[in-house]
Amino acid sequence: MLKAVGQVLFSTGLQNPKFTAEEKKGQDYEIRTYQPTKWVSTSVSGMQLEAALSTGFRRLFNYIQGNNKNKAKVEMTAPVTCHVKPGAGPACESQFTVSFYIPEEHQATPPEPNEPEVFIEHRKELTVYVRTYGGFSNDNMKREELLKLMESLKRDGVQYIEKPYYVAGYDSPFKLTNRRNEVWILKNEEEQ
Repeated sequence: MLKAVGQVLFSTGLQNPKFTAEEKKGQDYEIRTYQPTKWVSTSVSGMQLEAALSTGFRRLFNYIQGNNKNKAKVEMTAPVTCHVKPGAGPACESQFTVSFYIPEEHQATPPEPNEPEVFIEHRKELTVYVRTYGGFSNDNMKREELLKLMESLKRDGVQYIEKPYYVAGYDSPFKLTNRRNEVWILKNEEEQ
């Protein structure tokens, strides 16, 4: 328990999903292709991303602390991702899927969740455009960084899928400096 709490508090030495980076087209974003992997995930409906992240994080943290069929403790990983499917309009709920990457030692057979709202997600290979930024992120910062990434992609004539999109965080709320946050936009695979 202390090791997991320490990892969450300080977010150092955490396993990350493997990806390959393509040659950059712009200086303000990168292109990554993530390998097929398994993630433990939970879906939350709501109006605010931060509230959904908080709810989802608590559910998933319980899972890695042993609230699963095997009662197995699972190492914390990074990043915590949130797949955002925006609602149809400004007063409509969005769908958020909060996920933790499952560490290598559990990829083949992840512990089955106990809670019905927690599930194992099998992500296919995924190519994304990534913008990285620092600081304590909030809903407004995420929106601003997403818009900056879209502007950069338009500037470079890159085809992308506008929604859904991902946000990713690598650090605990207790880490004060050198924080790492990202927004991911899916590559339009029809573009060659």
